[in-house]
Amino acid sequence: MTSKPLYIIGAGPAGLTAALYAARAGLAVTVLEKLAPGGQMNTTPEIENYSGMGTVSGWELAEKMRAQAVAAGAVIRSAEALGLDLDGPHPIVRTAAGPEACGALILAMGAAPRRLDIDGETRLTGRGVSYCAVCDGAFFKGKRTAVVGGGNTALEDALYLSDICAEVTLIHRRDEFRGEASLAGRVRERANIRLLLSSVPEAVLGENRAEALRVRLLKQDRAEELPLDAVFVAVGTEPQTAIARGLLPLDQSGYLLAGEDTRTPHPLVFAAGDVRAKPLRQIVTAAADGATAAKAAADALHAS
Repeated sequence: MTSKPLYIIGAGPAGLTAALYAARAGLAVTVLEKLAPGGQMNTTPEIENYSGMGTVSGWELAEKMRAQAVAAGAVIRSAEALGLDLDGPHPIVRTAAGPEACGALILAMGAAPRRLDIDGETRLTGRGVSYCAVCDGAFFKGKRTAVVGGGNTALEDALYLSDICAEVTLIHRRDEFRGEASLAGRVRERANIRLLLSSVPEAVLGENRAEALRVRLLKQDRAEELPLDAVFVAVGTEPQTAIARGLLPLDQSGYLLAGEDTRTPHPLVFAAGDVRAKPLRQIVTAAADGATAAKAAADALHAS
């Protein structure tokens, strides 16, 4: 085992998979996670699209990933990465305990869905409020749903759900969509998609599950309650890249610019999972990034 430690920031599917592969490659692996291992998986009651697992709770899948990485030899610490120093030959991570030198570093902090910040949203997340139509849409087959947003993701979510759900209401605060015209045209052609433009959500209603959405019709300046079974929020995501800002290149949305090989301009720093600029953010793509990053980090460490 090489004496040069590999540090991984973030214990979501990308970080945990990277830890597993790196530990099996003989590296000394330390994973820093400020919350609980699992990342966004922990907020998902049921996962049905991770190959080979059937239906599994997010917490259960996260625990399986954590346990497997630890069994392989990875160390997972409850600690927050407060900053980075990339000026020297090897990266340095700053934590509350002080600076910690890394042989190599994998950034896997993930991205958090942007929230609406309305009443009932947090309380009913996982009980009718979702941030991923592809992940959770199948649970609402034949039901009434709403999508909030006006960009490509919202339009794509509405189209996707219209093939599954009885009725989809697409809510957008402006008169025109921000997404591509071709997508907007397809949305307008779908008979079971209702458009509610110039409108903003005010509250998700329901005791134990989402039962309705209160919406403010801006032009009429009045509220309307929409009976429904699920609300899909598609107003963007926020990459957790604050510690890398000014040190590594980011795209205009704040995601790390690293290719499919997960490499960044620093030869010993890699980016994996939802934190990386990429077309699809799912558990399986994050895990694939983790494996790729671990291989790249191992090669870099053995060569240095």
